[in-house]
Amino acid sequence: METITPSTHDLGDFKVRRTLPAKERTMVGPFIFVDQFGPARLPIGKGMDVRPHPHINLATVTYLFEGAIEHRDSLGTRKVIEPGAVNLMTAGRGIVHSERSPAASRAQGPSLYGMQTWLALPDDKEEIDPAFEHVGPPGLPIVEGEGIAARVLMGRLWGQSASVTQHCQTIYADIQLSAGANLPIDLDADERAILPIEGDASLDGHRLQPFTLYLLAPGQRMTLRAATASRLMLLGGEAFGTPRHVWWNFVSSSRDRINQAKQDWKSGRFPLVRGDEEEFIPLPEAPTTVSYP
Repeated sequence: METITPSTHDLGDFKVRRTLPAKERTMVGPFIFVDQFGPARLPIGKGMDVRPHPHINLATVTYLFEGAIEHRDSLGTRKVIEPGAVNLMTAGRGIVHSERSPAASRAQGPSLYGMQTWLALPDDKEEIDPAFEHVGPPGLPIVEGEGIAARVLMGRLWGQSASVTQHCQTIYADIQLSAGANLPIDLDADERAILPIEGDASLDGHRLQPFTLYLLAPGQRMTLRAATASRLMLLGGEAFGTPRHVWWNFVSSSRDRINQAKQDWKSGRFPLVRGDEEEFIPLPEAPTTVSYP
């Protein structure tokens, strides 16, 4: 079983652990970027402030275990996400957004704990119109069993389907297991991976290390077992036949398209985030997010 150890970025008030993209692997299904952040409790009066920045040819998926994040984008969207919901932002030909702790949570010292992932768009959808959707708990079914509560975030798993838009076949789930519980992993995806978040769990007898990404062999029947109360993310989906390139916040099948996006951002040709027009993240000289080679 192939594994990817996360690179950890200490941002002072909280840590971000990144497993994709990595030198060992760029994608799992459409997932091309996987960040886990927190858990953290920020000081009173402070908060997370990700200033406006651009994306192309991808979709972002935000999911929280604790806390709240206010999303704004260049479409005019303003939405606070809390645990139990999914924000899907489709960049397509280009979008700009910001993510900040809401004012109400700053007064108490905001919690911050969750997942930020990016999905590459298929070849024929890379330049679609940008869009945003927020799907709450009614659209994210929970599969329950003895000691099991698995929330389906995207795609169809264990006979249940999430109502979040899929641009290609995608699976994504938040699995919570009580001590002693076990759960078989569905086979119906080209590529699958498990990311342990909390607790002590194993996969077919192989003990899993927290925050490490475990890549599962295609078509292999495997079962999760929890020694203690555990939380794990299952992700994957359709394998891409053409490679994707990553540079900073840009993903594309074309390096020329990424270079165009660089110039567009540097020259101010992307739209502004409505209600958050004063700040932005400049184009970096050497981004921390890149594909290999």
